[in-house]
Amino acid sequence: MPKTVDGQITMEKTPSYFVTNEAPKRIHSMAKDIKLIVVVRNPVTRAISDYTQTLSKKPEIPTFEVLAFKNRTLGLIDASWSAIRIGIYALHLENWLQYFPLSQILFVSGERLIVDPAGEMAKVQDFLGLKRVVTEKHFYFNKTKGFPCLKKPEDSSAPRCLGKSKGRTHPRIDPDVIHRLRKFYKPFNMMFYQMTGQDFQWEQEEGDK
Repeated sequence: MPKTVDGQITMEKTPSYFVTNEAPKRIHSMAKDIKLIVVVRNPVTRAISDYTQTLSKKPEIPTFEVLAFKNRTLGLIDASWSAIRIGIYALHLENWLQYFPLSQILFVSGERLIVDPAGEMAKVQDFLGLKRVVTEKHFYFNKTKGFPCLKKPEDSSAPRCLGKSKGRTHPRIDPDVIHRLRKFYKPFNMMFYQMTGQDFQWEQEEGDK
């Protein structure tokens, strides 16, 4: 990590840290007072998005339905497939809580980041002890991509959006597969809500009460 002087905050982003077993211990030995930010979204949507990204690079891979099940007839989900495993957030968080208190971890809702980016960014800035500089006026909703883009309110330059790899159209997935995935994730989601003290309402969003 680069050297940081007083008054500066150094940030680094690597999504795989959260799901890498060795990461919490290594990070703790480097900087035990570090603040951690984790963006999470509905694990079913996350798995489909993960697959969509892989599909764009490797069009020859099997269908989502084939990869998601160990046994389709019995409805056995293949939790060893990384697209599925990553969304078992409670499992990964358990590893982190062995090294860091919950007070040092902020969980950002991926869904709310789309519908209320300024609100989620306010939480991030408060968590980092920063002045709330990024507000509503810094966001512009891009209808084509389906998510907010950043803009500088003080100048007329074009808003900055995430690249082509973001906002891809997802392939159509058999509704029965989605239903089985929801059932698979539900107990893990409940455990995650309990561990974090936050209800991300993924079940309500799906109408799967």
